[in-house]
Amino acid sequence: MRLLSAVLLALLTAACATPRTGSGEGPVTVGIVAINDFHGALEPPNQSVPTIVPSPPTQPLRSQERLLDPTVNVVQVPAGGAAWLASAVDSLRANYAHSIMVSAGDMIGASQLASSLFLDEPAVGVMDRIGLDFNAVGNHEFDRGVEELQRLVRGGCQQFTQRKPCQVERWKGASFPFLAANSMKQDGSTLFPASALKHFGSGRRRVTVGVVGVTLKETGDLTNRENLSGVTFADEAEVVNALVPQLKAKGADAVVLLIHQGGRTRQEPPDPFSCGDLSGPIRSILDKLSHQVDVVVSGHTHWAYVCDYAQFNPAKPFLLTSAGVFGELVTDITLQIDPATNRVVAKSARNLIVQSRAYATRLGVIEPKPQFPQFEPRADIAEYVARYAAEAKDFIARPVGKLAGTVARPGGDASNKAGTLGNLIADAQLAATASAGAQIAFTNVFGIRAPHQIVPAADGSVTFGQLYSVQPFANTLVTQTLSGAELKALLEQGFDAVQPIQFLAPSRGFHYSVDMTRPEGERVTAMSLDGMPIDPARDYHVTTNSFLANGGDSFSVLIRQRDAVQGGADIDALEAWLKAVPPRPVPVEERVTDLKPGTTPAKPRPMSAM
Repeated sequence: MRLLSAVLLALLTAACATPRTGSGEGPVTVGIVAINDFHGALEPPNQSVPTIVPSPPTQPLRSQERLLDPTVNVVQVPAGGAAWLASAVDSLRANYAHSIMVSAGDMIGASQLASSLFLDEPAVGVMDRIGLDFNAVGNHEFDRGVEELQRLVRGGCQQFTQRKPCQVERWKGASFPFLAANSMKQDGSTLFPASALKHFGSGRRRVTVGVVGVTLKETGDLTNRENLSGVTFADEAEVVNALVPQLKAKGADAVVLLIHQGGRTRQEPPDPFSCGDLSGPIRSILDKLSHQVDVVVSGHTHWAYVCDYAQFNPAKPFLLTSAGVFGELVTDITLQIDPATNRVVAKSARNLIVQSRAYATRLGVIEPKPQFPQFEPRADIAEYVARYAAEAKDFIARPVGKLAGTVARPGGDASNKAGTLGNLIADAQLAATASAGAQIAFTNVFGIRAPHQIVPAADGSVTFGQLYSVQPFANTLVTQTLSGAELKALLEQGFDAVQPIQFLAPSRGFHYSVDMTRPEGERVTAMSLDGMPIDPARDYHVTTNSFLANGGDSFSVLIRQRDAVQGGADIDALEAWLKAVPPRPVPVEERVTDLKPGTTPAKPRPMSAM
């Protein structure tokens, strides 16, 4: 009996000493469900998340589901789609009495056609229905200009673009705020609110989370300048550091930063759940950031990771997360906030794959994996998406021409070379601007979007939806005059330290060689047009898309636009090129020679493609 009494006493003592959420004692638990770079991915993007099987597989894996090392259990998990994302978010928020959902920018822009055709109204509509609380402004939020972005957020049907708004529904605007702490108007105010406070609980158990949203300060280099209407972008860390004391003064117990900037990890096999060898511009920002920030939700690079940043800088113990791209993952963040001391006493995070439906590839079918949670599409979201998909169907399925074979940008986002797909796009732009005297055309590698390839049907036919998927920015073409010396300076800017290494993809007849072992500014070793060396003193007529012509990706040589002639849309040029010769041959010739390929960074940070 005495032993039983001692056991009961120990259990009662332990129960009193271990506070539980909701018990009225100890820390209050707040869940944060985070995404980034949704890019209007209403439907499953027919992409997968490569990862390690967490336990021995229950069935044999197909050969195409393994990476180079057949001894490592790496699988491709089909993921994404707004209806599946909604179910994943619901499942996570159900675990918390208190929670918010946040997005770190590029929720819109460079979107699937079913969203883009309708000015991304359905992307915002989906997030309204899923329950998003805050979205930080990213660079792609500016793709259609400041006025159109303000309309999309605030509602209304005033037309600011070539496409008409409110085609499917009377647009009411977003029910959640966009945050833009470093997007500055000419009068010194921010384009949208800089920050917000979210309160949970009441009385002595009330806790407050402060949320700040910023985009990368290079947004002005990644967006057509005419879209910005005087908006400029301040230093990320300086803006956040100025806001943190204000949020603390207003009662914020925790500070969460939503930043549209990020990094990359180097892990083989790939692992979206951890943080190996983190690199990229996010690190220099975090190293300057106030230690009073508790969580940093990042984006832009389309990379997935969960990091304890203290392992890189012990003075900056941030929790750093990113959920990849297209709603293929979602991050589950848990904060334990002590209402007595007004601080976060514990925090953790994990990435969850939004596993969705199977899809077919040329190597076979990528099936759902039983080792990972399987989500059912949420009915109301599926119905809403289907409504817009049906409206876009005719545009997507419209045949535009024929190709003799697959064209691709090998390596996707991890590649800084454009392959046969870049060749095709550059050739199309050259042909479209021949009347303006164009002799050479270039396209930017990082502007070629996923799926990074066009695969024709058995009869060679290609649809408008396929063209749009790789070239969704609606840029116009600009032909201008460059001297041979300026032409070399332009190419050299692809290999300087300002932005990631990028081999501009040239049109047929133009060739250049690069040696990355040479000093910056001397890496382009040869240039020729139709077999003749480029004369530094001679003028040449060069076509690029308007993004590049306005200095995008820091190709500032093009900003002057000497003798500039404005052309049509880039996607129209590609369609016309395919229609002209059915089937259009695949341009397989090598137009760029990388003399020392091993010296080129293997994993550049894409910018315009993000």
